[in-house]
Amino acid sequence: MHSLKRCGLLPLCVRRLGQVTLALLSGAALFLAPAAGLAQQFREYPQVLGKNQPLHSAAVPSWMTIDFDLRTRSEGQTAISYLPGNGYGYDLTRVRGSFETRPTHWATTFIQFHDDHALALPLKYTAANMRDSFDFRQAYLSLHSESLRVAGGRQEMRFGGERLVGVSDWTNTSRTFDAITARIGNTNHVDFFSSSVVTVHPTALDMHAAGLNFHGAYGTIATWVPKTSIEPYVFVKAMPRVLGQQGKYGTETEATFGSRILGNAPMHFDYTVEGALQRGSFANDSIHAGAGYAKLGYTAPLPWLPRLQGQYDYATGNPHTNAYRIGTFDQLYPSAHDVFGLVDLFGWQNIRQARVNLDLYPTRNLTLLVQNEYLNVANRKDDVYSGSGSVTVKPPTGGFKSDDLGIGFDVSAKYVYHEYFVVNSGFGHLYPGALMTKNSHGAPQSIAYLSCTYRFTVNNK
Repeated sequence: MHSLKRCGLLPLCVRRLGQVTLALLSGAALFLAPAAGLAQQFREYPQVLGKNQPLHSAAVPSWMTIDFDLRTRSEGQTAISYLPGNGYGYDLTRVRGSFETRPTHWATTFIQFHDDHALALPLKYTAANMRDSFDFRQAYLSLHSESLRVAGGRQEMRFGGERLVGVSDWTNTSRTFDAITARIGNTNHVDFFSSSVVTVHPTALDMHAAGLNFHGAYGTIATWVPKTSIEPYVFVKAMPRVLGQQGKYGTETEATFGSRILGNAPMHFDYTVEGALQRGSFANDSIHAGAGYAKLGYTAPLPWLPRLQGQYDYATGNPHTNAYRIGTFDQLYPSAHDVFGLVDLFGWQNIRQARVNLDLYPTRNLTLLVQNEYLNVANRKDDVYSGSGSVTVKPPTGGFKSDDLGIGFDVSAKYVYHEYFVVNSGFGHLYPGALMTKNSHGAPQSIAYLSCTYRFTVNNK
């Protein structure tokens, strides 16, 4: 229907510019998470998005802080839903406001609302995570001392690189949990939680599914090994009713255990490794799955600080050799943006990826990124999964003839103006491989975007 230019991306962007128990866990630590002590470790997700501009108002009590977060992102996509020529330009707008109160030195309350919309995008292509008319996003009470923090209510949860548990901030609504959380310790600490993910209802109140169904513990060990952080974890997902491979209903109990390790090596190298195994039951089936990735980066001591990184990702698929065994890795609740390219078509399930990144820093406020991805399914008898975990392509009888999903190419930039106003832009493209072209999903996919983010804090200081 439209090219990127005809679909209105450029005018929309211009318009918007005018107006994002340690001991219990240490046995799993052989498999890697960033810690505050690793100041030089490269941080990929989420990227720092500028600071909150401090504003003073005598009308605000000393025990209260008011925050606002304003974001707009103009996007243009081609081949939406894999339909050739089905391109649109649209705006994603997001307004957030929050109130923090501190009635005592050991207690804090936090309430946040949001109002999110997708403008100029037909409703049939508008995902639930793109819009949510005025709703409460967070509301919790936190009790804290020097080495203990307990919080109860609707809140964000993010761990490590957010590959398994994160807020998915790229989406317009992003993710929260109704949870009870506890952190014990400081530099070395462990987080415990019992929660249920909140489902976004664009025109009604957001609610979680019945009952708490996601629990876990996440440790951070930042002082045992110099320039290295180790974060072992255990997550348990429990669902009251699922449909097994034999067509029978039952319960699900799935345990994910692993660790993420990262650090800085001599001669300007840095590394990240993470591995996870899943075991459990799914109705009448047993779960046997796993995933992992490894990254190695090098920062050259040259102008623009060029940093080259190689990366390999893997997540198991289901070979269907045993009718009572499930081998597809469950990616849980990740921040999935740009894990497998800017077009965000694939999730960390039944997939292999080889990737090369080049980061550049021309100035203190400007960051540039160029990257190339080579994508394949891990098992040709299993489905292709989207970033949300849903099935995109089902294999024909006997499996796919090829494992080639395609090649991705992306360029992006971030500019921070006067510390508080952030501009992000980028372009991503997927050249579909034989698996996609031979199974009615061969339309090349492109996305271009330009976003602006501004945050400010009002208090009596």
